[in-house]
Amino acid sequence: MNVIRFNKNNLLIGIFMILSIFLLAACSGDKKEENSSSDNEKTENDSSANKYGGEVVVAIPQDLDYLDPHLAEAAGTREVMFNIYEGLLKVNTEGGLNPAIAESYEISEDGLTYTFKLRKGVKFHDGKELTAKDVVYSYSKLAGLETGEPLSSSFASVEKIESPDDHTVVITLKENAVGFLTAVTAAIIPENYEDSNTKPIGTGPFKFVDYKPGQSLIVEKNENYYVEGVPYLDKVEFRILPDEEATFLALQSGEIDIYPRIGTEKAEQLGDGFETISNPQNLVQLLAFNNKVKPFDDVKVRQAINYAVNVDEIIEGVAIGKGTKLGSNLSPVLSKYYNGELEDLYPHDTEKAKKLLEEAGYKDGFEFTITVPSVYPFHVSTAEVIVYQLEQIGVKAKIESVEWGVWLERVYNGREYESTIIGLDGKLDPYEILNRYISTADNNFLNFKNPKLDEVLTKAKTEINEEQRISLIKEAQKIIAEDAAAVFIMDPNTNVSFKNTVKGYQTYPIYVQDLSIVYLEK
Repeated sequence: MNVIRFNKNNLLIGIFMILSIFLLAACSGDKKEENSSSDNEKTENDSSANKYGGEVVVAIPQDLDYLDPHLAEAAGTREVMFNIYEGLLKVNTEGGLNPAIAESYEISEDGLTYTFKLRKGVKFHDGKELTAKDVVYSYSKLAGLETGEPLSSSFASVEKIESPDDHTVVITLKENAVGFLTAVTAAIIPENYEDSNTKPIGTGPFKFVDYKPGQSLIVEKNENYYVEGVPYLDKVEFRILPDEEATFLALQSGEIDIYPRIGTEKAEQLGDGFETISNPQNLVQLLAFNNKVKPFDDVKVRQAINYAVNVDEIIEGVAIGKGTKLGSNLSPVLSKYYNGELEDLYPHDTEKAKKLLEEAGYKDGFEFTITVPSVYPFHVSTAEVIVYQLEQIGVKAKIESVEWGVWLERVYNGREYESTIIGLDGKLDPYEILNRYISTADNNFLNFKNPKLDEVLTKAKTEINEEQRISLIKEAQKIIAEDAAAVFIMDPNTNVSFKNTVKGYQTYPIYVQDLSIVYLEK
């Protein structure tokens, strides 16, 4: 059997390199192996005792939707739970995958069978040793093997999951899914455990202590964590602070230590004693239309709004220049798959916008509502600029600011809205980002439908030729953009400010707050 091997001493450097190696192995019949060191298995050279101990408070703007990792939808929840839960593999700061619960894996030549060897001695936070049965239980739930309804689209291709022994898991797919390795970063919970939403138990570097809805989630150091040397901190509090100004003042006064996603203008106001890092974050900010309701069921109206919105003005005015222009629902962070030709598909042109509105029967414009979650001032500010810009073509937009829970229930789940501004978090596999636009997708809250897109993405999901897959992903972006499913604005930089006594903080190309590598300078 031709395989790709990945052992605990050898790291595959990136998910895209992983996929490329797999494709070469499948086409040539040669066994391929990639060597590198694992971030998960190293600590910094200076591991003096001075790094250990202490507590930090991290501000987060929104409450958690679920503590159960298999039910959580919000990216803001997953970034916190990254510290509690782990999967077979784990994302690293470069966007690649490191070993986590699995110390090695093999992929069959036809790409349908994945065999994972588990680390020995990994324990859940309650002291129970993890075995293959826990993996089978967790991933069978996500794949919906008993119910017939997958909890995660990433596991929809799974046909069966078996455990030949306590430290081996074999996952068989119904069809080739080139990006399946990213799926097994999903959380593993104890077999038959049903209290994840009240008392989360994982294998991560921190253990759950307490959760007060609307206030905070507290975790403490996992003394039995299998990665030697981490975490450094004794305790972390994720404090829920939806008000931007209150959060800024809390950072200045020392009430909090780390402020992720701080506005650029606020970060520049910080004086001595603080540091700020800023990087692209693989996020897509967009003005999303409900493609099912009038007038947004008309492509000419959607295109008119695209021409009327001045994206460059928003990037300069709202993001203070710290944002990357987009052409569709994919960030340039995924450079190989990104279709840069679409960035200028809709240059700012109010006359063209007016002409399209007239052709659609809205010569005198129309009125509509932009529903925005109030916990994200960045999106609220973006909405304010767009309201002004649309006035230039006779369209009157009203901003409706709602609480996060209301937005999730009414907009995301209920699809009862006209338009909204939100940031859609990226994933490591471009298919898993774009598949929300498939007509039947559960998370297609835009109600977008295009049979050609469905066909292209269905092919992209199973295409093992890398060049052909890239072409399909780029074609999918083009269809989404030309059909104007939304106004794609930018990938705003993620700014993180923290006290200068906080060391080791790193950003990831997905929503992650990794506190395992953070320590306090003493």
